[in-house]
Amino acid sequence: MSNGSPARPVFAAVDIGASSGRVMLGRVSPTAGVSLETIHRFHNGVVELDGGLRWDFDALFAEVLKGLTAAAAVARGNGERIVSIGIDTWAVDYGLVDDAGNLTAQPYSYRDERSRATVERVHAAISPEKLYATTGLQYLQFNTLYQLACEPTLEGRQALLIPDLIAFLLTGERRTEATNASTTGLFDAAAGEWATQFLDALGLPKDIFPPLIQPGETVGTLLPGILEKTGLPADTRVVAVGSHDTASAVAAVPAEQKDFAYISSGTWSLVGVELDSPVLSEASRKANFTNERGVDGTIRYLRNVGGLWLLSECQRAWAAQGFSQSLTSLLDAASALPTGGPRINADDPAFTAPDNMPDRIRAAVRNTGAVLADRPAAVVRCIMDSLAAGYARTLADAERLAGRSVDVVHIVGGGSQNRLLCQLTADATCKPVIAGPVEATALGNVLVQARAAGVVEGGLPELRALVAAGTDLERYEPAQTVSAVPS
Repeated sequence: MSNGSPARPVFAAVDIGASSGRVMLGRVSPTAGVSLETIHRFHNGVVELDGGLRWDFDALFAEVLKGLTAAAAVARGNGERIVSIGIDTWAVDYGLVDDAGNLTAQPYSYRDERSRATVERVHAAISPEKLYATTGLQYLQFNTLYQLACEPTLEGRQALLIPDLIAFLLTGERRTEATNASTTGLFDAAAGEWATQFLDALGLPKDIFPPLIQPGETVGTLLPGILEKTGLPADTRVVAVGSHDTASAVAAVPAEQKDFAYISSGTWSLVGVELDSPVLSEASRKANFTNERGVDGTIRYLRNVGGLWLLSECQRAWAAQGFSQSLTSLLDAASALPTGGPRINADDPAFTAPDNMPDRIRAAVRNTGAVLADRPAAVVRCIMDSLAAGYARTLADAERLAGRSVDVVHIVGGGSQNRLLCQLTADATCKPVIAGPVEATALGNVLVQARAAGVVEGGLPELRALVAAGTDLERYEPAQTVSAVPS
């Protein structure tokens, strides 16, 4: 900073997925769009601890502080000031905090099998039909309500979803951000409030979750101890964003028209359309679609489909066996294989847990009566074909159930860089695919913060236009052609 000029505002995005996390600085201008700078990357993953698969949350939070400390230093060096921090992570999982504010144990991961045993008991208290008619939530055995039913005691405890837990440790304020609340199975999709009747039916405390907060609202300012550790400005706010990472990603889909579909492609694939109101029909329940809250009160009508977790787990298994071929080489070799190869159901729960993924994929192919060659390229092609086929089925179902005709498919997240997957998706859906941005989640996170600070204005169309203006996009046509999207 020079000549006494005011520091330029920037925004810190804490963006954590199931396998990695990062802290990024976002710079936003109504004319220049959005730019991101990665400040700190770190590993995340489940660990075997205390008899289950858990998140090492203490280590995770230490990495968040390390990233925020580095971000504060970078901003100061550039003559900038971090105005606020936004936090997004995966959904469903939570930590239990006691009355004194202490985390009682490291949070369980959704990949732990403990909640399987409680599903029948929950459904005995509330039928699946009744649950869906209110929550509109896709059935997954690890949804938060099934996990809470596992807890031996909740007396004197409050459940904070992972991004809310991070925000609590930064500010001392307990809130539940609405987009993530909508993934718990205890949220009324139409009313946008807690479904307190389900808390009663399951014997859960009425205050098991903190009060709701909407994207763009302020959670609080940083605690003195956090200010001391990080060197952040004293007035730095933590602002609620779409704290479910998919909500932030969908907010940054660079769509120019209303009738678009999106695929947030990462560890999981979230495939769906954006609606103004939930679809709570019995047909929708049977198709296992979910109605989750988006930014600005929108509905993310989607279904979870298997994702690039399958590929990353195969790579990990092959590396352990001494096979070190790059991902680019693997995808090139897979692209050279003929069409019409074997496929699997990529979102089968059999693929949820880690370890031995290539063997499990080959076993699943055998169960279909086909044979999958024992070569990495063949396994990779099977994964890509299976994901694309799953995307096409899901999008066709979404159009039918929501009464919506889709003109274009946007793929955002890590999968947008996978040219084979993008082309196969265009072929399978018979619709053009627009790929990018890779960093959709962080972009959506930063844009909600910037709007809350008054740096930019408008609704989702205006925010998305900023993303489109500053992103190199690629367009894939179903007929095996690809072209750059005019900027």
